[in-house]
Amino acid sequence: MKVDGGLGSDLTKVPGAAQELEAAGYSGAWTAETAHDPFFPLLIGAEHTKTLELGTSIAVAFARNPMTLANIGWDLQSYSQGRFMLGLGSQIKPHIEKRFSMEWSHPAARMREMILAIRAIWDCWQNGTKLDFRGDFYTHTLMTPFFTPDKGDLGNFGTPKIFLAGVGEKMTEVAGEVCDGFLCHGFTTERYLREVTIPALARGRAKAGKTMEGFELVGPSFVVTGANEDQMKAAAAGTRQQIAFYGSTPAYRGVLDLHGWGGLQDELNVLSKQGKWVEMGELIDDEILNTFAVVGEPETVAPELHTRYGDVIQRISFYAPYRTDPDRWRKVLADLQSA
Repeated sequence: MKVDGGLGSDLTKVPGAAQELEAAGYSGAWTAETAHDPFFPLLIGAEHTKTLELGTSIAVAFARNPMTLANIGWDLQSYSQGRFMLGLGSQIKPHIEKRFSMEWSHPAARMREMILAIRAIWDCWQNGTKLDFRGDFYTHTLMTPFFTPDKGDLGNFGTPKIFLAGVGEKMTEVAGEVCDGFLCHGFTTERYLREVTIPALARGRAKAGKTMEGFELVGPSFVVTGANEDQMKAAAAGTRQQIAFYGSTPAYRGVLDLHGWGGLQDELNVLSKQGKWVEMGELIDDEILNTFAVVGEPETVAPELHTRYGDVIQRISFYAPYRTDPDRWRKVLADLQSA
């Protein structure tokens, strides 16, 4: 099992953070598109590391278009010498329309087309094929030598792997059909992963005439742990609020429904509109917390993650505070990687 960490968004701290992750033995590092651009830290991280894989988990796909993403992916893959992973997500309608002022419609079909368009652009640049992509949402038919990157940029590394995040079955099928891997949303339980996510991915792979062989799953990563009781309490409180935040989103209700907790989504949604974030977290009881998260002392984390996901995922995101007790956390990381 590959173990990845988080790179963060403070550009002044990225060099040290990336080097620390690489020195600790992490396989990769991910950035998220929240309050800052997700791509800039990866460029700096690539400059200061040699082996660490670098990816977005996630970049908001519908805030951009296939050409801009193709350019960014090409350049980061070139600069990192083959270590870049393009992780995309759709976000939800209010954010796309009201935060990014972009169009929203048919998200699964649009995402499928976007990824196919990116691949068509890369094929044009890498292999000299005529750019003639015509879809329902995106059309790319113009590419002149002046705007074509040097195909030697990528060396022998090839184009980046594309990962897609999702919760619903339609988006998950798209990932299986047109992507190289899937980013399991944090709001995913073991049961949902096995009963809903993996079958949907398999259906998508079948559409493309492929099996799950070589397809990477990046597993759920809610972990509540700490070196002492105070750290455990703080981690649990923060995780309860994060689970509640995701649970308030109508698009993710299916996960709660599977466990018989669908009514909780209504309560959380009402509280979210009132801005009662602390009260939302208080609705996440111990049963729900332990279903979504691995909870325990550091030494119990790896065995429990192996039990839940070891036979179905290839990567896990987990960040340990090494400065507090380097030897202890190094053992945890080694145990995770031993699967």
